[in-house]
Amino acid sequence: MTTAELTNADELMLQSLYWWDIATFFRCPIERDPGNCDVALVGVPHSTGNGTTERDQHLGPRAVREVSAMARRVHMEFGIDPWDLARIRDMGDVPLPEANDNEACIERITRFYRAIDAAGVRPVSVGGDHSITGGIMQAIAGEGARLTGGRKAVFLHFDAHTDAYEQVPHFLGAVKSAAHWASYLVRDGYIDATRSVQIGMRGNPRTLDWRKPSEELGYEVITMDRYREMGPDDTMALIDERIGDAPLYVTFDLDCLDPTVAPAVANLEAGCEGFGIDEVMRLLRCVRGKDVIGGDVVCLMPTKDHPNRITAHTAAAIMFEIVSLVADGFRG
Repeated sequence: MTTAELTNADELMLQSLYWWDIATFFRCPIERDPGNCDVALVGVPHSTGNGTTERDQHLGPRAVREVSAMARRVHMEFGIDPWDLARIRDMGDVPLPEANDNEACIERITRFYRAIDAAGVRPVSVGGDHSITGGIMQAIAGEGARLTGGRKAVFLHFDAHTDAYEQVPHFLGAVKSAAHWASYLVRDGYIDATRSVQIGMRGNPRTLDWRKPSEELGYEVITMDRYREMGPDDTMALIDERIGDAPLYVTFDLDCLDPTVAPAVANLEAGCEGFGIDEVMRLLRCVRGKDVIGGDVVCLMPTKDHPNRITAHTAAAIMFEIVSLVADGFRG
């Protein structure tokens, strides 16, 4: 029997088994030509922007592809089947032959995503460390970018850290690093920080003025303490007002989640309780209806995950949420 001879019920069963057949994001077809996509799912197996010994983040895309076969397929809260709304395809991984050279990799990432932007395709990506966001936004935002109409994009940035540490010139040799992208993208004209929100910050600070670079750039910084004081409703109202109708990119570092929810992250923060999964899902859904041009999920460390691969499953769930936000925009 070939796969063509399977009944619909048989095929549905098999597609839900992570260990069956060739792993792709959510069982999507592989498509290397962005011209045949509306939404491109992309792996960015890059680790050298995080400049520490925590370098197994390049294994993140492979881990998410495997477990995503078991992930949700329809969005009950939105009442949509995203796969029916748009041509969502797995475009494979960004080729990174100079994997140990962060600066070369960032420019490789940018060249890859320029083809996606030129086709008017909205990317949803899995890293990789957080430096990949810099490479992506250099291609899809700012002057000449199709997805933003040449405008700057804005961020909804979930993270335990601001990643705008421009007071430090490099991260163990990496310049366009996981610690710098949120700064240089503003300085270089790709991101409007004055309409962007950074949320979930609780990182282990080394100085009392650790938020200063972000605040000077113009970001709205909502630390975990501030979020607990404001509550979710006021936080979502602030996000809505701040972002408005600007082209929005959602970047999600898994370390914003509490370590009990996502233990396999590159920069574990255990000194302050992070987000629960229901909290971030609600916050993500508050931008439904906005011009979501894409997003990414970063900093998964599969080699540190539990045997049940809970962090990879969580990454897949967040990726699905961003895919649904993007696909929802195709309802006409």
